[in-house]
Amino acid sequence: MTAHLPDVGWLPAAVLRPATANVFETTVEQLATAIRLGVFVDGEQLPPERELSERLGVARNTLRDAIAALRDSGLVTTRRGRGGGTVVTYTTPEPGSSAAPPVRRGAALADALGFRRIVEPGAAWLAARQELAGDQRAWLVSSATAVREASDTGAHRIADSRFHLAVATLSASPMVIESVTRAQAALGEMLAAIPVLPRNITHSCEQHDAVVAAILAGDADAARAAMEEHCDATSALLRGLLG
Repeated sequence: MTAHLPDVGWLPAAVLRPATANVFETTVEQLATAIRLGVFVDGEQLPPERELSERLGVARNTLRDAIAALRDSGLVTTRRGRGGGTVVTYTTPEPGSSAAPPVRRGAALADALGFRRIVEPGAAWLAARQELAGDQRAWLVSSATAVREASDTGAHRIADSRFHLAVATLSASPMVIESVTRAQAALGEMLAAIPVLPRNITHSCEQHDAVVAAILAGDADAARAAMEEHCDATSALLRGLLG
């Protein structure tokens, strides 16, 4: 089971948004993406049905059908009776395992990496321009610390995606948050296909620290540059190992 990682409820509120078309399919997509990115972690109970339906802007019967689809896919289980609810049962696949999703290569790989290179540095730039409250600043620091202190590869991947979603959330731009969520979903698929490299993890954590320091200092240009360097390092690794 993945350890509970720091957050104060901002990630679900930021990542889950009202569906505007194809409401059933979009609801399934949003909930599944939130689970795979660690917004809700293994063993954690999803918010109450009423709260989720309001946040997603869907009727309760649509939400129930979407949760049933997640249950059939092995992402959640539902406990009946007093104290029951829908609990996440998804664990991050080991890199290179048969459970890892299909990976992008060639033009699709370049497109995903280019998209990330545009949106994530922009998110860091915007976050650095915000007047962050004390609890927001502490959340950003603890999100970076969770990546460094992750106990295994699965916990590290989830903590890493949560850190990037935290930066996006602090940008205060719903469109940026949506874009970073898409970028992180694509990145997760690609990282699942390559080995976990300790030296890369160490380097990545150092780059996270640089992003955090720049955001907390309110230095938007430095925050963007630090995130660009981080994205470029990950891109180089993925291009080298995936082609």
